[in-house]
Amino acid sequence: MLIGSIVSCSSAKKATANGQANGGPPTTAALFLQMDSNKDGKLAKSEVKGPLANDFAKIDTNSDGFISKEELNKAPNPSGQRPPQGQAGQQGPPPNEGK
Repeated sequence: MLIGSIVSCSSAKKATANGQANGGPPTTAALFLQMDSNKDGKLAKSEVKGPLANDFAKIDTNSDGFISKEELNKAPNPSGQRPPQGQAGQQGPPPNEGK
């Protein structure tokens, strides 16, 4: 039973590490694991690729040349992606409201 628990936890960690357990975008932690090659806790422009590289200046709000975890958490979703359900972008009143 203990082995089953360990295997289950290991699978959950892998899904969380890549940030796409539910098919969503990678988490901040997953992006840092993948891109922070020198493991200094911040992302330099030379370390990032894709939408982060394209929008580096917008995400680096304090203009120090690095993206911190805080800055990345506050960054808007890349264009073309819908926000997660239950957040901004909902249209009309919630179901059963006003009845």
